[in-house]
Amino acid sequence: MDKFVKFTGIVAAIDRPNIDTDAIIPKQYLKSIKRTGFGVNLFDDWRYLDPGEPGQDHSKRRLNPKFVLNREPCSRAQILLARENFACGSSREHAVWALLDFGIRVVIAPSFADIFYNNAFKNGLLPIALGNAPVEQLFAEYKKSEDYRLSIDLEQQVVSNAHGVEIPFEIDESRKYCLMHGLDDIGLTMQHADEIRAFEQAYYERMPWLQ
Repeated sequence: MDKFVKFTGIVAAIDRPNIDTDAIIPKQYLKSIKRTGFGVNLFDDWRYLDPGEPGQDHSKRRLNPKFVLNREPCSRAQILLARENFACGSSREHAVWALLDFGIRVVIAPSFADIFYNNAFKNGLLPIALGNAPVEQLFAEYKKSEDYRLSIDLEQQVVSNAHGVEIPFEIDESRKYCLMHGLDDIGLTMQHADEIRAFEQAYYERMPWLQ
């Protein structure tokens, strides 16, 4: 996992609540578990004007010119701004993979579905839950700019922009530590590899018949 400390990126906003995981990555693309290759199908039903299937050449599909991720500069967005209850619905981890593979590093919303929220941290995506008022403020600023950018300082737990706006956010300390050090669950465990090996050696020395 890449380390996340400070980050500035282009913002794309989807102004609707209750965006579910089937909208983020439709069910027909869930056959693969490689974690990569899903970015081209992020928000597939909204992004294209014709249906898509796994294995087809998506570059030949007709893009929906009204969808935000098909417009510059949002086609290069790294921060997604959304409304409450983002990523509700089924528990597919592919929703996080699709966002990351597209290039999204941060999702800002008033609230998230619990399973998505947990999956995001495990894969290096930062979900920032802000109150309705701060999110409304960010939407208002976004609509006034053709190239809206935000900066995220994870160490200080602040969202800011070039106009001096600073919005603090809360995050669990253990999750913050893992993101800042680029550690997923396995990486976090492997920090204690020496202790694990020592325990196993002593364990089997006491009970060799278990080997």
